[in-house]
Formats: sequence, C-alpha cells, structure tokens
Amino acid sequence: MPDATIPAPVTPLADPGRPTLRGRLILGVAWVVARLPERPLVAFANAAGAVWYRVAPATAAQARANLHRVCIGLDAQGRGSALVRSAATDPAALEQLVRGLFRHAARYYLEVLRAGRYESAAMLGRIDILTPDEVREGLGGGHPVILAGMHYGAIEVATIAARSLIGIDFMAPMELVEDPALRRWFVTTRSRVGVQIIPMKDARRALLRALKGGISVGLVSDRDILGGGLMVPFFGHPAPIPPGAPLLAIETGIPLYVAVARRMDHLRYQGALTLVPMPPPGPLRERLTALTEAMVRGFEDLLAEDPSQWWGAFHPIWPDLAIGTAKPGPKPPSQEAS
Repeated sequence: MPDATIPAPVTPLADPGRPTLRGRLILGVAWVVARLPERPLVAFANAAGAVWYRVAPATAAQARANLHRVCIGLDAQGRGSALVRSAATDPAALEQLVRGLFRHAARYYLEVLRAGRYESAAMLGRIDILTPDEVREGLGGGHPVILAGMHYGAIEVATIAARSLIGIDFMAPMELVEDPALRRWFVTTRSRVGVQIIPMKDARRALLRALKGGISVGLVSDRDILGGGLMVPFFGHPAPIPPGAPLLAIETGIPLYVAVARRMDHLRYQGALTLVPMPPPGPLRERLTALTEAMVRGFEDLLAEDPSQWWGAFHPIWPDLAIGTAKPGPKPPSQEAS
C-alpha cells in the first residue's frame, strides 16, 4: 500500500485566493466544452490551430527551426516518414509539419479543457497499444514506475491511461498557474482519475517519497523549464535536458520508461512504453549522464513517428536555435505562410 505519510499537494496549488476575470472565463469555457460532443470540437480546434499558425509568426519561426533540426537528424538516420525526410530539404514539406504542430497544440488545449469528463475505461478502449509486452510489464505489475514524457501528443490521454493501467496512485509535477481558481480546477480534474498534482519547483523530495511509498510518478522531460538541465546530445546537438526522472530512477532503482500517447485518425490514439536501460554501476555523474542520454534517444524514437505532434517545439530546445535569445544555428528552409 502507498505510504500514508506522503504529502498532499502543497498550499500554492490549493490556495483559495480570488479568481481573475481570465480564470473565470477559462473555467466557464471548460464547463461548456466538457458538455459538448467531441467531434465538432476537434474540427473547431483544428481550424483554430490553422488561424493560430497565421497570427503567430515568431512562434512558428521557433517551431520551424526545431522541427528542421529533427527532420535533418531523422533523415541522416534513415528514419521517419517520406514527408519528414523530405522536410530536411524541402521548405513546403517542413511548413506542412509546422502547420500540423499548431493544430496538434490546439487539440492539446481541447483535451485539457475536457479532461474532467474523460472516463478511464472508455479512453482505454480508444488506445491501440504498440508495445503490449512493455505495458504489461511496466504498468500491469502493481509496482511503482517512473514515466518520462514529452510535450508531445495527448498528454492528458497518456496520464489517464497510465493511471488506469498501473492501478495505483500517480503523482506528477506541474508548472504553477497564477490564477487560484485554475489551480484548483487542475488539481480537481486530475484527482478524479487518481493523479496527484504537485508544484514543479522543489518537487524532487515529494516525488522521491512518493516512489518509496509505492506511488508512481510522471515527469515531462523534454524542456529545461527551471534551468539546470544536463547538456546531452539530442539529434546530434547539445540540449539542456532536465535529469529529474533519470536521477529518481538511479536513487530508487525503480524502472524508468519513456511513454507516449500519439493522436491518430477517428479520435483514436496509439500508446507506447519503452524501458530506458539502467547504466552499469559507477560514479553518479557518469550514470546520470548515461541514463539521460538513453532517455533522450527514446525521445528521438518517439519523434520519428510524427514530429508534428511535438508542441514542445514552440519553445527553445537547443541554445543555438533559440529565436531572439541566442546566435541562431543553421537556418531552416524558408516558406511563406500560404
């Protein structure tokens, strides 16, 4: 049984406070969206993503630079779809992926708004598991695991599915939302499916105690949001990657998996789980670097299937590609919005 001494969400997430006008508006939209049929909402989200692409040129530029690097790397490895490999040199193909990225990001926000309405059993029925042996071993044994994900695909769906399959409590850190009403809403909607939210800052101690108490944890690990990331190769170029998940795995001996839920057609998803091999005994720094590199290789495998679902690419990933904040790296092929 999980250790009863594991802390509940700390005060910043549960602070009653006064909701802002923006917070009230978002909560009102979430209430309405959760009660409407899904298919028309998906069509609306796709259309909203297309508009977003046209009105956010700076965001598109960052995404274009990041996706271009991904496509060059995949093409060099002989991996990826024909579209992805073409995007390494063809501006039109690259722009098709960038436009898709905005649509998938809009779909993500729709899934966040509807998260409180998802039923675990119904959601599991919409997921095709690509790695059944790994899912059975990692999530079906009733023991805690560490899941590392990306800002990719349907994170809400992946979280619900993982909690349902593990069958035990689940803890995940989250970036703090300023509006207190929104914080309460996030905590409430996720607690309905057995996910305990804690603030991302200073989360390590709570996550460590959770794992030792039999609670699984999940971390999104493709962006160095708080700083202090470990510089490791990502498609052949150094990127700061948060080493929190690998460090927890080394400290506890609990297996680390890379997890994903990818959107498919007809409101279905593909789920995959990949075990990240633990490095041999040695100095902590060497083991941490090796395990973080192995985790990133798992991320590269995920991106090979459909990089247009990696909405983390809206943000700086590689220092040399950070738009407006650092000296740019190789310029991607340009393509005017059309």
